[in-house]
Amino acid sequence: MAPGKLMVVLAVVVFVAVALAGGSEAITLCKMSDDQLMACKPAVTNPNPAEPTTECCTGLSAADLSCLCSYKNSAVLPALGIDPNLAMGLPAKCGLTPPANC
Repeated sequence: MAPGKLMVVLAVVVFVAVALAGGSEAITLCKMSDDQLMACKPAVTNPNPAEPTTECCTGLSAADLSCLCSYKNSAVLPALGIDPNLAMGLPAKCGLTPPANC
């Protein structure tokens, strides 16, 4: 695995571990809190993805979408049970315009 990808994987693993340990108040990913990320998870999880909630879309509207796009080809999303295609379609479902290069 390339060193850059390894660092991304390690960062996400640390984020998830801290979130699961209850220390999530100070943790954010791409300007989304763990609560906002968790609110979006049902909308990006197969086999029956839900429509995104208001909480999810509100969090996504304040997120760094370019940062989130950087995970689209990463092994991190599938490892967390997230479908990358559903994740990349989430901004449109929330009425947001994703970055051009996403």
